Amino acid sequence: MGQKKLLKRKYDITKQKLAENKVEANKGVHISDEESSDTEDFEVASINDDEDLTDEDIDEDAVIPSINEEEEEMDEVIFESDENNDNFNENENNLSKNNFNENTDDLRKNNDDSDKDNDDNDSLIKLKNDKLKNESKSKKYSTFKDKVALKGDKIKLKKNEKDKNFNKTCKNDTFNKEGNTDMFNSTSNEDEYANDSSDEEDIRNTVGNIPMKWYKEYEHLGYDWEGKKIPKPMKGDELDNFLKRMEDPDFWRTIKDSQTGRDIVLSKADIDLIVRIQKQKIPDVQFDEYAPWIEWFSSEVMKTPLRNFPEHKRSFLPSKNEGKIVSKYVHALKMGWMKSTAEMQKEREKNQGPQFYMLWQSDDQAEEMRRIHKHIQAPKRHLPGHAESYNPPPEYLFDNKELKEWNKLKETPWKRKLHFIPQKYNSLREVPAYPKYIKERFQRCLDLYLCPRSIKMKLTIEPESLVPQLPSPRDLQPFPTTMFMVFKGHTDMVRSITIERDGQFIASGGDDMTLKIWEVSTGRCLKTIACGGVIRSVAWRPNQAVSLIAVATDKKVLLINPGVGDNVTVNKTDELAKIIPQSEIMVSDRVQKAVQWEQANDESWNNGIRIILNHFKTVNQVTWHGKGDYFATVMQDGQNRSVLIHQLSKRRSILPFNKSKGIVQCVQFHPFKPFLFVATRRNVKIYDLTEQVIIKKLLSNSQWISTMDIHPGGDNVLVGTYDRKMLWFDLDFSKEPYQTLRLHGTGIRAVAFHKRYPLFTSAADDRALIVSHGMVYSDLLKQPLIVPLKRLCNHESYNDFGILDVMFHPIEPWVFSAGADSTIRMYV
Repeated sequence: MGQKKLLKRKYDITKQKLAENKVEANKGVHISDEESSDTEDFEVASINDDEDLTDEDIDEDAVIPSINEEEEEMDEVIFESDENNDNFNENENNLSKNNFNENTDDLRKNNDDSDKDNDDNDSLIKLKNDKLKNESKSKKYSTFKDKVALKGDKIKLKKNEKDKNFNKTCKNDTFNKEGNTDMFNSTSNEDEYANDSSDEEDIRNTVGNIPMKWYKEYEHLGYDWEGKKIPKPMKGDELDNFLKRMEDPDFWRTIKDSQTGRDIVLSKADIDLIVRIQKQKIPDVQFDEYAPWIEWFSSEVMKTPLRNFPEHKRSFLPSKNEGKIVSKYVHALKMGWMKSTAEMQKEREKNQGPQFYMLWQSDDQAEEMRRIHKHIQAPKRHLPGHAESYNPPPEYLFDNKELKEWNKLKETPWKRKLHFIPQKYNSLREVPAYPKYIKERFQRCLDLYLCPRSIKMKLTIEPESLVPQLPSPRDLQPFPTTMFMVFKGHTDMVRSITIERDGQFIASGGDDMTLKIWEVSTGRCLKTIACGGVIRSVAWRPNQAVSLIAVATDKKVLLINPGVGDNVTVNKTDELAKIIPQSEIMVSDRVQKAVQWEQANDESWNNGIRIILNHFKTVNQVTWHGKGDYFATVMQDGQNRSVLIHQLSKRRSILPFNKSKGIVQCVQFHPFKPFLFVATRRNVKIYDLTEQVIIKKLLSNSQWISTMDIHPGGDNVLVGTYDRKMLWFDLDFSKEPYQTLRLHGTGIRAVAFHKRYPLFTSAADDRALIVSHGMVYSDLLKQPLIVPLKRLCNHESYNDFGILDVMFHPIEPWVFSAGADSTIRMYV
C-alpha cells in the first residue's frame, strides 16, 4: 500500500506542475507538443532521480506537524475525482495544438525576418530568464510543493535557452506542417571520437598492479611511459594535514592515489556511486530493475517432453544412503557423542586459557623468534637387532677372544661395538630381569634434557653433476679410429719408432738389433741396417737440411744416413759427415771418459753409419733439439753423468749436471725455448740452459715415471707412469698435475702429442692405445679441454709386454704403435 501511495502522490505532483506550465504557455511562451512531452518526461525524471525516496523520506518532507492551507490543497489534489483528470487531459490537448500552431507561425516568420529580429527575440528570452531567476531567488521553499515549483522554474530557464538555440538552428531550414521532429536534432560538426579515451591512457605510472610498499624505501614511485622516474610528491606534516582539514571544504572527499602520490577530489557522481553501494542499491541509477521479463523458455506447458526418455525414479526420490548418514549424525548429537561447532569452539576457548604477548614486539620479530626457537624433535632410539634377541644366531654370540676384548674396554665403554654381551636362552620365560634398565632409562632422559640438538643437513648430490659435461666424440673429429696397416718384418720386440718430418718414411728398431726404414703409403720395408746391439731408442733429425737418424744401441749412439728421400739431401749429408771439425777447446777428462766421438769405418759407412758415439754406460734414450744441431742422450746407470748434450756441428759433448739428483728416466727439449725437461722417477725438473738454473719442479705424486712428451705450444707436459697414471701438467697453472687420467690397467710405456691436431695418445702393456682430445686455448683464463675418444686394442701380448712406443704422423691425424709382438700398426 505504501508503494502505491507514493506513486499516486508523485503522479499528482507532476500533473499539478503541468497545469502551471499551461498557464505560463498561455501568457506567451510557445511550447510544441514534443517539447511538452520532453518537459513532462524531464520533470518526472528529475523528481524520481533527485532522491530515491521511501515512504519515510516522503513523510519527512511533506508532512508538517502544524496543519495549514497548503496541506489542505495537497490533500484536495490527491483525492480529486476522475472527471477532473479527464478535463485536464482535454485542456492539455487543446493547449498543445494552439502552441503548435503558434510555433509554426513564429518559425515561418523567423525565416523571413532579418538578423535584427533574431537579436530582438534573444533579448526577449533573456529578459524572461532574468525574471524567472529573480523570482526563484526571492522565494523561500519550505514544503515539498515549493521544491517542485523551484524545479519547474529551472526547467523553464533551460527551455528558454533551448528555444533560443532552436530558432538559430532552424533559420535556413524549411518547416514541415505535419510536425516532423527532425528539426529538433541539431547537427554537430565536431569529431565523434574527440572525447574517446582509453582505460589506461590516463595512467602515468607503468609499474602495474603491484603493492606500492615495494617503493617505500625509494625516492620515486615508478616510471612513466618514457621510462623516466616519477618522483614522490612533497609530504606535509600533521600541522599541514590539520590546516587542510579546517580550511579545505573538499577535504572530506579527498583521497590519495597510491600510484602517483597525489590528492584526488571525488566528484559528485563518484560520491553518489559510493553512497548507493553503501546502501546496497544498484550502482547505476538508470538501470531498470523492473524491466519486462524476457521469456527465454516458454511458460506454456508442452504436451510432449523435450527429451525422449522419462526421468529416473531416483531423480525425484530422496537418497537412502544420505538418509542413513543424517540419521546417524542426529542420533550422535542426541546421545552427546557429537558436538556442534559452537560447542567445540567454546570448549576450545575454555581449555586454551589466557595468552600473553610481548608488549613491544612487532610481528616481524615474533616470526624471527619462531624461526630461531624452532622445535627439533628428539632422535628416536635404534630398534633392537638380532644380537639383542633372547635366542640370537650363533654368529652373534661371543667366543673367548671376543669376550676378552670386550672386557679390556671396560674403561672406555664407548669404543665397544655392543654395550652388552649377547646371551642365548631356550625360552622367553627364562630371560632374567635386565639389571641396567633403570640406568639406561636415566641416561636416555639426561641425553634428551641436556644434549643440544641440531638439524643435520644431508648433502644431496646428483651423480650426473659430478661427471663433467664433455662434448660428444663426433664433434671432435678427425681422430684415428680404425687400424689401416700392419708393418711386419721384425723378428723380435719393436722398442722404438720415429717418423720423418714430412711423414713419408718411418724408422723402427728393436731387440732383433736391426733398423728398418718403411714407406708409410705402401707399408714396404725399404732398407734394413744391422746395428750390432739391442736398439732401445731411435730419433729422426727434425731439420730436413741433413738426413740423419740417431740410434741408441747398447753403449753406442749411431748417426745413420738412411739414404731415402731426396738424393741432394742424402749426398749433402755424406759430405758433411766426412768433415771432421777441429776445435781448440780442451775437453775435460770427465767428458772424455763419458763419451768419445768416432768416425765410421768403410764397412759401417757402406751400411749407412756415418758417426759413432761411444758411451761408458748403456744408452736408454736419444732425442733431438728442434733445430737439429743438438741432441741429448740418457744413461740411467750413469749417476751424475747420466745426461749428455751433444753438438753435431762441432762434434763435442757437454755434461750439464755435476751432481746426481735422482735416476733420470728421460729428457726432452722445449720446442722453441732453451729449456731442458729432465724426468726422474718421481719429479720433472725444468732447467734453463742459458742461465743454468732450475726454473720449476713438477710433482708427479707417483712412484715411477716411465715417459714424457711436451705439447707443441710448450706450456703443457704429458707424463706417463708405471703406476697406471697419465698426468697432464699446465706450466702456467701449478706445479701439481692439472688432471690425472687413469685409463689403463697396467703401466704406461709411451705418450705422444700431435704436432698439428689437438690430439694426444698413450700406450701401455695392456695392449691398449687410447686416443684423446686435448685442446689448449690461447686464452690463459680458459683451462685445457681433455676428452678420451677411442680405445684401440689390436696388438698381442708377449712376455707381459704390450705396446712399447707410439708416434703421431706429423701432418695427418694418424698414429703408429710399436708392439712386443714384433709388428708396427698404423691407425687412421
